[in-house]
Amino acid sequence: MKKYSLLIALSYQLLANSFGAKAQITYKDVAPIFYSRCTSCHHNGGIGFMPLIDYSQTKPYAAIIKSYLQQGLMPPWSPDTTYCRFIGERTITSLEKNKIIAWVDSGATAGDTTKAPLAPVYTSAYRLHGTPDLVLRIPAYTSTATTVDNYICVALPSGLSIDRIIRAFEIVPGNEAIVHHVVVSIDTTATAVSDLSGFCYTMPGSNIGIGGYAPGAGPTIFPGKFPLICGMRIKAGSKIVLQIHYPAGTAGQKDSSQVRFFFYPTTTTNVRQVFSVTPLQNWSLNIPADSIKTFTASYTNPITASVFAAFPHQHQVGVSITNYAYSGIDTIPLIRINKWNFHWQGFYTYKKMVKVPAGYTMFATHTYDNTASNPNNPNSPPQTIIAGFNTANEMLFDSFLFLPYQNGDDTIDIQKLINGDTLLAVPTEKAPSGIVASTFPNPFNDQVHITFQLPLPAFTTVSIYDIQGRLVKTLAGRKMNTSNDLIWDGTSSEGVKLNAGIYLYNIVSGKLRSSGKIMMSAK
Repeated sequence: MKKYSLLIALSYQLLANSFGAKAQITYKDVAPIFYSRCTSCHHNGGIGFMPLIDYSQTKPYAAIIKSYLQQGLMPPWSPDTTYCRFIGERTITSLEKNKIIAWVDSGATAGDTTKAPLAPVYTSAYRLHGTPDLVLRIPAYTSTATTVDNYICVALPSGLSIDRIIRAFEIVPGNEAIVHHVVVSIDTTATAVSDLSGFCYTMPGSNIGIGGYAPGAGPTIFPGKFPLICGMRIKAGSKIVLQIHYPAGTAGQKDSSQVRFFFYPTTTTNVRQVFSVTPLQNWSLNIPADSIKTFTASYTNPITASVFAAFPHQHQVGVSITNYAYSGIDTIPLIRINKWNFHWQGFYTYKKMVKVPAGYTMFATHTYDNTASNPNNPNSPPQTIIAGFNTANEMLFDSFLFLPYQNGDDTIDIQKLINGDTLLAVPTEKAPSGIVASTFPNPFNDQVHITFQLPLPAFTTVSIYDIQGRLVKTLAGRKMNTSNDLIWDGTSSEGVKLNAGIYLYNIVSGKLRSSGKIMMSAK
């Protein structure tokens, strides 16, 4: 009886273990997170330093990804979402973060990558789709920034014979590796002259700021249908001025950045005007070495405003920013950045416009850490830093886009209007006409991934040949999905480890073929 009781107990324990055991996390489990949270920047041709479109691209950076997630560096989103909410927040949930970290900790295994969803396809450098009404591109420029930053201002005639109202625009850097930021303004007097000296800190001409670009910043779209039709006006004959910042060390590299404008039809009526202002400025900054200092700025609002977007700005030793409006008894949050990142900034558009009544004071507080413990400090050892336009200087320069308030503005769902805009509708991508294949790592020691996409699911064979063209192993011969990842461990069909050298893979799917070289290294 005891024998049977023991067997029953063991059976129950094994059953409990099987239910309690966690399934191993593989690439298919984390791929959707990378696609939704990372690849809009991290794709071939994107602003990310490494693409993360498939397993072969993601695996080498697994440890870095884990570290950046744990430090809160990625995804890069500076505004505090518990203070104010904005459109396009680049955030990640705790559940998603923990799943990626668990995947890395378990060895960042591939598993069956064919079970991962199809990766998004990025074929354009543009975020706004359709044909722009006006494209202005700077002439090819070669940076002269050797040991100091390079600021140039390029004045481009708009060529407009009548006033036009901007519905949307995007600033597209010609060389993302060297363009730190671009500030765009309208010179209504058309008197601005280009300044390529490298020291153009203030915009020439009579300027109305309209927006800017910094890494991570998206296009600017103004709602164009009921209940809000708004935009920014370009006066006929105006010039468009681009101030572009190239950091030190970029000398000799070329750039040809552009601005793409989409206008309202000339027959559109009742378009409300959007204005750009920088009411919060402080040019008396003096931050001694080895000190942490806080500075403020304030501005009393003369009219009731509907604040559309915020663009706070400082440089490298800045660590935090808070903007709000108050009346003595009422405080209106505008934006708070607890951990400033100089390399990721831009205009942040509110999900719903913020009403700031006339007579309220807008207030800014910026904290600067000019100590050796600040990893972003441009000086080692720390030096006194004062206000200025150079990256090594500091700024307190907080801008906003706003409309004069109308009843109900603060209830309009701006996010819904913009996210549904046709300019953001991605054109349907055509399936690849052939087989798209890649290998990783190559050269390899233990195993190599052969990753490939097919136009359609089909019977496919994948074979390995030696350099003399002799078949050494068939990896697959079956119907395969459109996305596939096979592993070759460097052995023959008999399981014998082959010698180091060059081998060929060959993929045949119907009438389609793809082949390439693989280098197996000696251990």
